[in-house]
Amino acid sequence: MFTFGIFLTLMVLNYSLASREVKKVIVYGGKGALGTESVRYFRAKHWWVVSVDVRVNKEANANVKVKMTESFTDQAKQVTVGVSKLLGVEKVDAIFCVAGGQAEGNAKAKSLYKYADLMWKQNVWTSTICTHLATRYLRVGGLLTLTGAKVALGPTAESVSFGMAKASVHQLTRSLGGPNSGLPPRSVALAILPVTLDTPTNRKIMPNADVSSWTPLNHVTQLFFKWTVGKSRPPSGSLVELVTTNGKTVATPIKSV
Repeated sequence: MFTFGIFLTLMVLNYSLASREVKKVIVYGGKGALGTESVRYFRAKHWWVVSVDVRVNKEANANVKVKMTESFTDQAKQVTVGVSKLLGVEKVDAIFCVAGGQAEGNAKAKSLYKYADLMWKQNVWTSTICTHLATRYLRVGGLLTLTGAKVALGPTAESVSFGMAKASVHQLTRSLGGPNSGLPPRSVALAILPVTLDTPTNRKIMPNADVSSWTPLNHVTQLFFKWTVGKSRPPSGSLVELVTTNGKTVATPIKSV
């Protein structure tokens, strides 16, 4: 009887510990507008959050500060080592790549080379690093989100550097949905394709715009949370358009590109 009592106590203790298991996420670009909102949202739900950015986010539980470099392999190694030191053998429930950038200019622009390089660094480097981190640190059944752009589903003649970088993110996402992608079993890789996000910077540079067609940041973070806990997840490899009309946002996985 005494032995059974000890066994029962251990069962209750193990159940209690399991029920209090800390949920973890990585936010790449955690000091940007959407990144900051994501860190706050998950921290408010008492999740453990790692921010990866060139700037430290003091609201996160931990930070990996990215060093600026001209070498992709150097930056990828630095971030991977930094995450490894924080996590060890631990796994995370989700990785959100919300880093990125936007630039205008056609193929004749004097800034073409400069912005092509910048867009590749801000959009493709970050997405590639997050993808590899997912193969190492994402839980079975976890979530990886990348950030594309609805406009990059078609020609972007006046912002060619931006368009080709985001199109690369779309292709990467599609590839991750296929067999033998390297992601953990039952995990899901998605890309959000917003039109315009309602950020302080966008409001500053477009003061007279109709913001009722801009997607609120809290809608995106709520969507991230829903997908992370396994609700209404589109199939892995999906590109999910975020279209806002009169303040109402609809998330729609597109069938083809």
